[in-house]
Amino acid sequence: MSKANESIEVAVLCAGWRDTLPDAAEVARFAARRALAGGARETAGAPVERVELGIRLVDDAEQRPLNRDWRGIDRPTNVLAFPGWEPGTPLPAGAPWLLGDVSLAYETVAREAQQQGKPFSDHFRHLVVHGVLHLLGYDHATEAEAKQMEALETSILAGLGVADPYRDPM
Repeated sequence: MSKANESIEVAVLCAGWRDTLPDAAEVARFAARRALAGGARETAGAPVERVELGIRLVDDAEQRPLNRDWRGIDRPTNVLAFPGWEPGTPLPAGAPWLLGDVSLAYETVAREAQQQGKPFSDHFRHLVVHGVLHLLGYDHATEAEAKQMEALETSILAGLGVADPYRDPM
């Protein structure tokens, strides 16, 4: 998929993102492109000519009700993925692939990066890749799924210059 065939809209809705990572929107777009290139699965039916996805960079206050309503967990979380497409569903010929949306909560991402001793930008890239892979149909509900998804994330992140987020730093 070429850059011209992708529409990745990034909404920066929390000042913390701009303060900590002024180019957060571009960093998110680039990481999402790499995730699309590394994780795109074949769709049933016509070839995909255009992919559309949204990324929302929010704060914990906005993420918490999304997590509560979507997953039944009443607290903020680092990343949520809202698919616009069911894996295996055929796409009409020539129709864009409306992949869905990814939402990331600034305070949670910043706190996790600090607690894990990781650069904020690396943790952010990881979570963008993670969210996009969820939209592509990858999951980590079982051990086998988790191994597959983590290996793919690690490979994509290596291409972004980000260390393996699953390797024990100790």
